[in-house]
Amino acid sequence: MKKTHPILAVIFIASLSSLSYEITIVRIFSISLWYHFAFMVISIAMLGIGASGTLLSVSPGLRNEQYIPFYALILGISIPVSYLLINIIPLEPARLSWDSVQIFYVSLYYILLAFPFFSFGMIIVTAFSTRKEHAGYIYGADLAGAGIGSILTLWLLSIGPPENIVFIISSVSMLSPVIIGKKRIKFLSFMLLAVNLAVLYLHPSFIIQRISPYKPLEMALRFPGAELIHTFHSPFSRVDIFKSPAVRFAPGLSFRYLEDLPEQTGMAIDAGDIYAVTDASHKDKLDFINYLPSSLPYELSRKNNILLLEPKGGLSVLTAEYYRGKNIYKVDSNPLVIKSINEYHGTFPADIYKKQTWSGLGRSWLMSNKKGFDLIDISLMGSMPSGIFGFSEDYRFTVEAFRRYLDSLDAEGFLSVDLFILPPPKTELRLVNTIAAAFEELGLKDFGNNIAAIRSWGTITLLVKKSVLSPEEIKIIKEFAKDKKFDLIYYPGITKEETNIHIRMPSYEYFDAFKSLINPETRQQFVHDYIFDIRPVYDENPFFHYYLKSRNIKDIYKLTGGKWQYFMEEGYLLPVIFIQVLSLSALLLFLPAIKFRRGNYPESLPRAVISLFYFAFLGIGFMFVEISFIQKMILPLENPSYAMAAVLSSMLISSGIGSILSQRSKLLKDNKVILLLAFIIFLYSLFMQSLMNLTHFHSLKIKIIAVFFLLMPAGIFMGIPFPTGLSVISSTNPELIPWAWAVNGCFSVLAPILAVMFALSAGFKMVIIAGVLMYLLAFFSLRKVRRGITFDRC
Repeated sequence: MKKTHPILAVIFIASLSSLSYEITIVRIFSISLWYHFAFMVISIAMLGIGASGTLLSVSPGLRNEQYIPFYALILGISIPVSYLLINIIPLEPARLSWDSVQIFYVSLYYILLAFPFFSFGMIIVTAFSTRKEHAGYIYGADLAGAGIGSILTLWLLSIGPPENIVFIISSVSMLSPVIIGKKRIKFLSFMLLAVNLAVLYLHPSFIIQRISPYKPLEMALRFPGAELIHTFHSPFSRVDIFKSPAVRFAPGLSFRYLEDLPEQTGMAIDAGDIYAVTDASHKDKLDFINYLPSSLPYELSRKNNILLLEPKGGLSVLTAEYYRGKNIYKVDSNPLVIKSINEYHGTFPADIYKKQTWSGLGRSWLMSNKKGFDLIDISLMGSMPSGIFGFSEDYRFTVEAFRRYLDSLDAEGFLSVDLFILPPPKTELRLVNTIAAAFEELGLKDFGNNIAAIRSWGTITLLVKKSVLSPEEIKIIKEFAKDKKFDLIYYPGITKEETNIHIRMPSYEYFDAFKSLINPETRQQFVHDYIFDIRPVYDENPFFHYYLKSRNIKDIYKLTGGKWQYFMEEGYLLPVIFIQVLSLSALLLFLPAIKFRRGNYPESLPRAVISLFYFAFLGIGFMFVEISFIQKMILPLENPSYAMAAVLSSMLISSGIGSILSQRSKLLKDNKVILLLAFIIFLYSLFMQSLMNLTHFHSLKIKIIAVFFLLMPAGIFMGIPFPTGLSVISSTNPELIPWAWAVNGCFSVLAPILAVMFALSAGFKMVIIAGVLMYLLAFFSLRKVRRGITFDRC
């Protein structure tokens, strides 16, 4: 028997490096480009891996075990080289709608970033082809390495910038050719290690990641006198502290205020959303707060217990302090924001987050802090208006979230939400509709007497009271708007003539829309007829900022001035990417088919097709379940990065264990194991959320450990079908192994995009059910292959 341990070590290291690089590039894309371009990385990685199977299908001479050290060396070299090359390509997503050369740059990104994953695929497919009898061990080493890589990357990203992590990952990758390579390969590996260490030590300017000049941070730093002061990093965020004339944050400030604002320091998150930290050292300069529309709830409510959600730069904290709030509680979903303000003292008094401050989702915090609040204040605003959210999940603004907010108010308490006016109206209307659904679930169908809204020149303040607004409170709202020259949008009993007075708009669209949405008799018809999708959003499909109605694309195109960029921002990048990867995948899968027709495979075509469908179903099923589990864990773990790290590490490591166990046990190779897997996943769809709710009152560490062990049973069984299928085809036609790998990889490319597109309309629970269906189809496919059923050729 050939010695296998060195090969398994190489696969483990290569898999660890590949997944670490994938996660790091996601982080780099989130900063340098936009969130939704980071989504492409999954497809790029799987395309590269699938392409390796295609090449080895049509060029069997490359399936030589002696080439594995060379493939490992190429992997180590291609990781830093691909990063450095994409870093100099001037890809600008903002120009996609008018600059056709950007499409070419996107293609270059695909090719360059796919190459490291292609090199990794060459390693593992060669190992599968030459050591078919050890498929379970090989797949186990692959999955275990990927699982450890996800944990390692989370730690690395917490200690330095992502460009440094690229060279650390490359250094780790260079350990694998040292294990089994000959002298020349080992020498080259040590040379690359030396180069990587030199780069990490010297940190030359050419490795610093390029940020799109269209991102708000870069635009703000182009102003005269602008200065980048300090940068903080975490596994899930980057925060930049800077000075710039562009930072002037007093959203909706009344035209009646004519004094200068206090000094403000900029704070950018992932070079995109910009917030401002206001110098509060001179109290006499804070009177501008009284002229902000967001101060209205403080004129109305008691000020004993105030909860501020997403305070970011802290203006809402200063507002609460200005109005002498007694107990001010602050909860922000980004812990790095709190850390950066607390740790950096160079340019502003950093005491806004010193007391009664927590990180996490406000709705989760409220589950363990049930005191009645006089005011819960939520801000949707940064220093620069931004409507770029698209298909990013947001559990802060679902029906379930608003139910939690309303439940946590005192009997006379207020919920206040502030947001920018970004025409055409979408966010504010969905907000009202979602709150209406929350009230309905609480037993109040008509909440028209519980809500009020005012408008400034650029913002809307929405007020919701748990009980009915009193005549005195309505009077205060009207006087506040009149005194500050704000416009009323809605209060109980308002007439059209009372609106659109001080800051006139061409029509009364806000009054008409709010009136129609608040009235339960007209609400459903208005939502149905409105050009955008403003239906209530639930936890099952938490895409609050996704508004497109497919049937209205032509009308939306006209409304937005004929700009396709809007569709990219709002989520239509998904089908564009899907078409791209579908075309590339079809090409990768077609090339081996040509060779099949020339008679290079002895097996019959029908049986081969069924075998390949089996691996396609596995690729789709695995990714559907994995992505749904990640989404389901964002809420209990309160952070997408924690959810991704916990789920990936659990599922990949446990799948690796399952694969190794299948190598040792003939019982686990039975077809019925896939049926059992489908049933287990179905049980997860029913009970997973309830089980995680039991951990709510525990610390984050306990929750992460709970997620890890909760998902292990599913992961163990999910690691069995792939090596089982390989063992079946290796006994009948081993030449199919690279093609099967390509099929699995290509369909794994399509699955994440399909999963999100499906979840946008049906929810992630249905995506899990679809994953169950894929595994059932895999069961029937494997059963047919094993029975050797033949079909008449057409």
